Amino acid sequence: MAHVFVSGYTRQQLQHYVGSMEQLAGFEMAELSDGAGRGVRTARMHNSSGLALQVLIDRGLDLSGAQFLGVPLAWVSSTGPTNPAYYDSRGMGWLRGFHGGLLMTCGLSNVGPAEVDNGEELGLHGRLSNLPAQHVTYGGFWEGDDYTVFLQGEVRETRVFGENLLLKRQIRARLGEPRIIIEDTVVNEGYQSSPHMLLYHINAGFPLVTPGTCLKAPSLKVTARDEDALAGLNEHAVFEMPSAGYREQVFYHTMQADEDGFVRVDLHSAVSQGDKPLGMYVRYRQAELPCFVEWKMMGQGVYAVGLEPATNLVSGRSKERERDALTILKPGEQRSYYLEIGMCNTRSELLGLT
Repeated sequence: MAHVFVSGYTRQQLQHYVGSMEQLAGFEMAELSDGAGRGVRTARMHNSSGLALQVLIDRGLDLSGAQFLGVPLAWVSSTGPTNPAYYDSRGMGWLRGFHGGLLMTCGLSNVGPAEVDNGEELGLHGRLSNLPAQHVTYGGFWEGDDYTVFLQGEVRETRVFGENLLLKRQIRARLGEPRIIIEDTVVNEGYQSSPHMLLYHINAGFPLVTPGTCLKAPSLKVTARDEDALAGLNEHAVFEMPSAGYREQVFYHTMQADEDGFVRVDLHSAVSQGDKPLGMYVRYRQAELPCFVEWKMMGQGVYAVGLEPATNLVSGRSKERERDALTILKPGEQRSYYLEIGMCNTRSELLGLT
């Protein structure tokens, strides 16, 4: 049954009320027209749940700003969603277009710091989030009395004499449910084997992240990436005031999956929405994404928490190769991934989503 602000309706009942289902749910296409983002195609999603977000079609089909009942959820950086024409692939150049947003996907052939691996120069976190999508379609469909809206497309990372990796992404949301589902398939369409790494950089920001916000995760073990993180290991799951000179802290979580093979990580805010605390969750299949990275950044102006399911750690491709954790896709081989981002401790409880 389709839900509109909790109340349930059949397909026939809803169609009596509206002339088009776009009144209740859909994607609206647009284009940024100012500054460094000029020319970036976007798609704005709504689904009568209070959840609204923007897909960046020319930035890897990633997600920029997102709100729930008018409350911002994601951290947005000073760069904003720049046009991929400004992408600098050298060294740390990725940061000049790191718009934050609800999701920036890192990959497809490398994740982690800039380095040289097998003679190839690699920039920070790969090229995917700076590549435009093609073959983009969107719409909606009924399954019984449930209505779902979707947007899908393809993003290709390729070069002559090198990799030819194709990402096929579908983003969908059911009418009235405060969550989105992202399903990705990565295919090696080249004629040689290719390294493959993927990380979902989900960026929560103020007011979802505020002093008193806490991270809830089925962590069996949490380790620090470096000395900076080691100093904050005992406080990795709680978040403090913004501070000057804060150095990012990165933690690796070893997760316990549920009986269905899924891991769910919750971020509970100290901010309330009505009589319920505001919260967001991330859910994914552990077999596909065996690593989970927490990025804690409490700096002034860069005040964010990254929830990052991944195929690998963020130590770099060469180190992942050394520890025999690097995926090599043979010609024609593919990998599939499932990611769910939603609201918790809110209307989702009434719909039985938590």
